[in-house]
Amino acid sequence: MPSQRRYGFSAAAERSGTIVLLMVLVELVDQVLGLGLDRFGIVPRSLSGVLGIVFSPLLHGGFAHLTANGGPLLILLVILFWNRDYFPERSLILIWILSGIGTWLIGRHFAVHIGASSLVFGLVSYLIVSAIWMACWRALFFALLVFVLFGGLYYGLFQIERGVSWEGHLSGAISGFWVAWINHKR
Repeated sequence: MPSQRRYGFSAAAERSGTIVLLMVLVELVDQVLGLGLDRFGIVPRSLSGVLGIVFSPLLHGGFAHLTANGGPLLILLVILFWNRDYFPERSLILIWILSGIGTWLIGRHFAVHIGASSLVFGLVSYLIVSAIWMACWRALFFALLVFVLFGGLYYGLFQIERGVSWEGHLSGAISGFWVAWINHKR
């Protein structure tokens, strides 16, 4: 299969939709069956919390939380997967894992950190910073679009509220910047 078709808009939308649909299914199963899956989020500096590095972006504190993360995540993932120059699979995996590790290291100790907002912050940083180093018009256009749509997120980066993981947001933003630097700074 040619790479241009593999990374076309429909393939990007399908991959992105699959990831967000997985999050919806996890939340639906958790809500309907009352499994309490949120306990598998990141519990900072604890052995049991290490699993949360992988699972926390899939877990949400209800459908309102999922909607707040899922809409922006879907848009950002489509942009990521649409352009193979972003190294989409590798970049998403690195942002996912590094933001989780960062949250595990700096998060409030007795909190359970869940949600895909670390990915949202990571992808916003990644797409904007990558465009600067890629210096191509398409990437710069999408970086501007991302900044206009989601740049306001950074206003609340250090907004410390009960139930909001600013540590996950910060870890995501730093991870996105670092992954962009790894992928594009040569």
